[in-house]
Amino acid sequence: MTAQRRLLTAELLSVGTEVVVGETRDTNAGELGGSLTAAGVRVTRITALPDQLDTVAEAYRSALSRVDLVVSTGGLGPTPDDLTREAIARVWNEEPVVDPSLEAWLRDLWARRGIDFPSMNLKQAWLIPSAVALANPNGTAPGWLVSGRDGQVAVALPGPPREMRPMWANEALPRLVQLGLGADIASRTYRLAGIGESQVAELLGESLLRSTEPTIATYARAEAVDVRISATGRGDRSAASLVEESAAVVLEHVGRYVWATGTTTWSEAIGLRLAGLEWTVAIVEIGTAGSVAALFGDVPWVRFGESIAADAPAARVHGVPASDRPAATEHETDASDHDLPRFAERARELGGSEVGLAVRTQARAGDTAVSIAIVTPLGARQVRRAVFLSGPMGRTRAALAAAAVLLESLPRAGHDGSPESGSSA
Repeated sequence: MTAQRRLLTAELLSVGTEVVVGETRDTNAGELGGSLTAAGVRVTRITALPDQLDTVAEAYRSALSRVDLVVSTGGLGPTPDDLTREAIARVWNEEPVVDPSLEAWLRDLWARRGIDFPSMNLKQAWLIPSAVALANPNGTAPGWLVSGRDGQVAVALPGPPREMRPMWANEALPRLVQLGLGADIASRTYRLAGIGESQVAELLGESLLRSTEPTIATYARAEAVDVRISATGRGDRSAASLVEESAAVVLEHVGRYVWATGTTTWSEAIGLRLAGLEWTVAIVEIGTAGSVAALFGDVPWVRFGESIAADAPAARVHGVPASDRPAATEHETDASDHDLPRFAERARELGGSEVGLAVRTQARAGDTAVSIAIVTPLGARQVRRAVFLSGPMGRTRAALAAAAVLLESLPRAGHDGSPESGSSA
């Protein structure tokens, strides 16, 4: 295939009334958007469409007037409301005909099962002159890759993800690369903790955040605030070199808050540090409803985990329940906090672990006070944080605070696998 124009921009169409009305959750568009972005394509729009011929055809026609590539999912079934083929044929002004090889393949699927071939399925063997079929070993709906006179390309994929994913990866994407998919791009994401998105934006400044090449953007995620740097190569400057140059500037402003890069999770970052030390962790949570364990997930480095309700007898200190003790101020420590290292040490002993982590949360004027104690072979550490909101959201943020304190308390392993000299908990 010969490229007539580079495919640098794309729109995604999700076809199916079930998607529009919310009966089916559309995961296809997000996956395709990520794949195209990684390939250097700028995705400009995602549209959900009902099973209506005029609507789907107009969406294709309109999208092709704006971008180089249109990718649709859904509408390739055999029933009368599966209209993606008809819509594309209308836009290309070409008549679909039954392709003999596709018909033979379809009929064989039924013959192998000893079932009569339904005539309704014959439309799945259609092709128009500008289309090539994309094989579907996981279903009965071949896809289409359609080339336009001006170099635009349309790709029609089936809706079920188990069929869409392999067709995209194995059939459509390699053909698109041959046609000239994407540009030289690079990106890097820094993950930050202990700071809000607005504070990050203030530190970076308006001029950095308004730059367009490279682009620097902030995102408030569930686990962190992310700063993403992305660039497209230009002239004699590669995308990677442009990102590297901007990354140095970003780190000057917010580097002290960075705990990971890319899509690294807290569990992954902590697990990597522990693996270098050959350490494991034991956890006791008080009043968190198990939020710390939920954040870490089912990982081999957690050897013991216990969640205690704030008003349970096991959470009492000197016989006084946490709810009956006088509240500490922001800079004070609750009386119960003095015993928190004992909980961490007890967890460490029960788990046979090198690290004991104890976390206690208490609602405080609409927010959540978090006390964290960590005991390691290098000593003990205890800190207190205040996180935004109470209830489930407050407890989730408390778990994130505990993860951040745990990670920063773990020394980096030396070259021999032992803690680096000079490290402390």
